[in-house]
Amino acid sequence: MQGPGVPSLDQLQVFLAVVDTGSFAAAGRKLGRATSAVSYAIANLEQQLGVQLFDRDRTRKPTLTTIGASVLSEAQTVSVGVSSLRAKVAGMLGGLESEVSIVVDVMMPTARVVDALQAFEKKFPTVALRLHVEALGAVTQLVLSGTATVGISGPEHKGLAGIEQVRVGGVRLIPVAAPEHPLARSATNRPGDARGHVQLVLADRSTLTTGRDFGVVGIRSWRLADLGSKHALLVAGIGWGSMPEPMVRADLEAGRLEAIDLPEWSNSFYAMQAIYRTESPPGPAAAWLIERFAQQSDVMG
Repeated sequence: MQGPGVPSLDQLQVFLAVVDTGSFAAAGRKLGRATSAVSYAIANLEQQLGVQLFDRDRTRKPTLTTIGASVLSEAQTVSVGVSSLRAKVAGMLGGLESEVSIVVDVMMPTARVVDALQAFEKKFPTVALRLHVEALGAVTQLVLSGTATVGISGPEHKGLAGIEQVRVGGVRLIPVAAPEHPLARSATNRPGDARGHVQLVLADRSTLTTGRDFGVVGIRSWRLADLGSKHALLVAGIGWGSMPEPMVRADLEAGRLEAIDLPEWSNSFYAMQAIYRTESPPGPAAAWLIERFAQQSDVMG
């Protein structure tokens, strides 16, 4: 048994116009065609598919059959896909990227990431956006390898050749511990007191900064691969450590964590830069995204 034929895009567009306007005559006016041409296109489409799309016998107005309603859903999907394809190609012909890949430091406040990505999707609906979230040197490593077009990085890329940077603000880091932790219970901590307690430290999974420590005070430290695990252990009262202030703001207000005063603590601000390879400058969409992060630094901190 021979299956249905392959309908043309024009036939599907005429079909959608009839459904949208409610009649062959109105579809003709919308498309700038004679009513007979619309009727002919629908008849050919039905013959091509081997099904009846409209019930013309019981009503004067063309009404979709059950099969016609199913075909409508697929036709709409095809139409949207073709429109998206045309928009994407038009953008590329105008110099717009087809895809932008960004890697963001886990320290970047979530509110800033959400703001930038939502605005990007609205501004560039035809550009595919890929997001990676990494820590410390792994951000720079993804940019250097070409996996990411743009990185929002801490200071780990400093001194590396072939990297351009744009300042995008940063985030304040504060040392915290659960209320029952000795460092939190003490009204005044003396220099060296923190060294006697386990410090929870975010581990760098890249090879870019192997052997380097960032903000490590304690003699005993636990290396954690992600900030979420570090946060959970801190709330549970296991160790102390620094966290981005926005991430622990609610915990501080609710009393689940307390900021601890350490005389030797000096790494209070984690500066961030948008980075990209000198040999691969950002296109229009990626450059817009960098500018969005840069503008945030003046408004969102």
